[in-house]
Amino acid sequence: MDKPITVLYVEDDEDIRDVAELALEGDDFILLSCECGDVALEKAALSSPDLLLLDVMMPDMDGPTTLKRLRTMPHLESTPAIFMTAKVQPAEVKAYHEYGAIGVISKPFDPMLLADEIMKLMEGRRV
Repeated sequence: MDKPITVLYVEDDEDIRDVAELALEGDDFILLSCECGDVALEKAALSSPDLLLLDVMMPDMDGPTTLKRLRTMPHLESTPAIFMTAKVQPAEVKAYHEYGAIGVISKPFDPMLLADEIMKLMEGRRV
């Protein structure tokens, strides 16, 4: 990989956020983590992430709403997005794709495989 992928990661559960941060630390990723959609909007306004990694179920502003709001920023209109959720029934996954996600990572996730799952989804997007 030439340069690390900057990831805007939005997760309201601190324990899950901590595990994901540990799983993604290293040379391949630069993580901009936050606990809610409002803070994600603030961070996004000041940065240009290569990937949006969003929890689906969050208080105040859920993942799909956060993504919709992030997409109003010109520099994020086409930034790939991945949802992380325990709700992975086929109809739900279809809806996530309709919201603009390139993929879904099921919770609970395996921390040892998280980086690989993200990379596979990102590579699948590069045609």
